[in-house]
Amino acid sequence: MKFAPLIIANLFRKKLRTALTIGSFAVAMFLFGILVVIRGAFSQGVDVAGVDRLDVINKVSIIQPLPYSYRDQILRIPGVKAITYDNWFGGVYQDEKNFFPQFAIDPENQRVVFPEFVISDAEWKAFLQDREGAIAGAGIAKRFGWKVGDRIPIKGAIYPGNWEFNIRGIYTGSRDNDDLTQFWFQYKYLDERRQYGKGLVGWYTVKLNSPDDAVRVAKAIDTMFANSPYESKTETEKALASDFAKQFGNIEFLIVSIGGVVFFTLLLVTGNTMAITVRERMGELAVLKAVGFTDRFVLLFVLGESLLIAAIGGLLGLALCKAFTFGGDPTHGFLPFFYLPVPGILLGIGLALIVGILAGILPATSAMRMRVVDALRGV
Repeated sequence: MKFAPLIIANLFRKKLRTALTIGSFAVAMFLFGILVVIRGAFSQGVDVAGVDRLDVINKVSIIQPLPYSYRDQILRIPGVKAITYDNWFGGVYQDEKNFFPQFAIDPENQRVVFPEFVISDAEWKAFLQDREGAIAGAGIAKRFGWKVGDRIPIKGAIYPGNWEFNIRGIYTGSRDNDDLTQFWFQYKYLDERRQYGKGLVGWYTVKLNSPDDAVRVAKAIDTMFANSPYESKTETEKALASDFAKQFGNIEFLIVSIGGVVFFTLLLVTGNTMAITVRERMGELAVLKAVGFTDRFVLLFVLGESLLIAAIGGLLGLALCKAFTFGGDPTHGFLPFFYLPVPGILLGIGLALIVGILAGILPATSAMRMRVVDALRGV
């Protein structure tokens, strides 16, 4: 550490070159952070899915409905603790760009099946007592400036007409990565007003007594409704979320490919900078050896400079990425899980240091192996 001032002084000898190299690191780590955020946005639904929940959808497609009468039949299957249902609404608030998920829910069992969504008992009671009541996620409420008591007009797209809702509560999440962009209202309000599809729901979510019952209960549900007009497909919540994410293609491969190109380019840029730096200071390094500094010291001295550039640039880029994600989802609902997690930050720092080592190892090794006589002869 006592040689740190000397390393820092060397960095400021060529200010423009150092600034450009650090800037390259910062840009690369900013892009890396954004890739981590996007990957997380597509996979968070899988990561937060309950291990003790099953989703029951129409065998044809999730957009096809299921009868409301299935509810009681599923509830009688051994191993089923609770069941709720949802129906996609798909309305427009003010402008079509204002996308957010809207669901007609079963208010009696929603909190039992999804305990991770937190709302006060008083607000939930007010919601139950108001047929036009609605519950908004904290994220969507913040986005539009909603508060409890506001009346929200939504134009129906799937179900035509002008629908109005009273905000009776705002829910939060018990985990950092819970989806806070949903909008809930009572299923009975939808079923009373819509002109078609009465008595049908979008899908069921089943809460199990134990995750070990998942395979048996899923098979029992699908067998029960086999060869009926509304056959079902039952799978774990995690499996359904994974299938949904795959519809967007191989996001993992795309992100790894882009990240690989970014870091390879960064390695070439930083390696070239360090090679030029060592070549320019070969005489100075030879003098250090001549006055008694060891080959190992010269190796670590050059590597230290490379690592310092990597650390400064890496931290700067990740800090910029973290600041960028503080604003939340820039896609207005398409990527509700938009944040840079701590593991992603630590991974980014680790990769930056690895690139710093790889970029500096060849110039450092060259400086370590140089002969003092040959280096001074060229001065």
